[in-house]
Amino acid sequence: MAGWQSYTDQRSEHTVTGELLITQSVYSPQLQNQRHLLVWLPPSYRHSERRYPVIYMHDGDNLFDHTVSHSGEWQVDETLTTLADEGLEAIVVGIPNMGDARFSEYSPYMHDNRGVGLGDAYLRFIIETIKPLIDADFHTLTDAPNTGIAGSSMGGLISLYGFLQHPDVFGLCGSFSPVFWYGDHALYALIQAVATGRGRIYLDVGGSEGIVYANLAADGKQMSQAQANDAYRDGVRRLRDELRQREYDDNLLYIEDAAAQHNEAAWAQRLPAALIFLLQDTRETS
Repeated sequence: MAGWQSYTDQRSEHTVTGELLITQSVYSPQLQNQRHLLVWLPPSYRHSERRYPVIYMHDGDNLFDHTVSHSGEWQVDETLTTLADEGLEAIVVGIPNMGDARFSEYSPYMHDNRGVGLGDAYLRFIIETIKPLIDADFHTLTDAPNTGIAGSSMGGLISLYGFLQHPDVFGLCGSFSPVFWYGDHALYALIQAVATGRGRIYLDVGGSEGIVYANLAADGKQMSQAQANDAYRDGVRRLRDELRQREYDDNLLYIEDAAAQHNEAAWAQRLPAALIFLLQDTRETS
């Protein structure tokens, strides 16, 4: 056991709905650092003998509690509490980012300004350290069709990359507003090389996310807000098209939110549709 404690018992102020657990100082031999982990348990967990699908989500401090979030809350706990009434339940593991190391841990690619990407080591941390811990301590379904990986922006990049590179581990992927251009647009070639058409992918983008593209990908080029918005949208559309060419059809849900910006509020709004799509084959019917 990892010494799980009630998150809400430790905080006088929080916005958590349901049961959220925390364990401190989980060491990563792959990255040689440590961080806390959060685990949200579905409403029926303490009253059922069933096992549950698991979704591993990045930027863990932004998922459940607005009081500790860096830029807003995804409202994962509120959303899944509501979906439980429809028979959709899952355990969610929140993996906090490491601040300045976020870009390197969430990228598997070399970047001119940020150096070597640590994305492969970060994924090994999830697969070799975190997942065995979660499977040992909680009532989980351990196979790929019941194991998801999800995140936004750089977290969207590493989620899609991890899904493609480790189909034996992750059968569900939530890629929200992915930073598609890292590694000189290497995600396109990766899809062409290894995509199998198996599993479920949720992919989305907002129509007003260009500020991120202009800041991170424009390489000093001057562009209008409208041009940057279109560039971001078109890049994610190409990911969609590449996936469709690799036999992702009914098992791919793509959403464009024309007015949405690049922030947690926008991802929280789209989260219910993503979870309904990803978890539909795991619905409890008994």
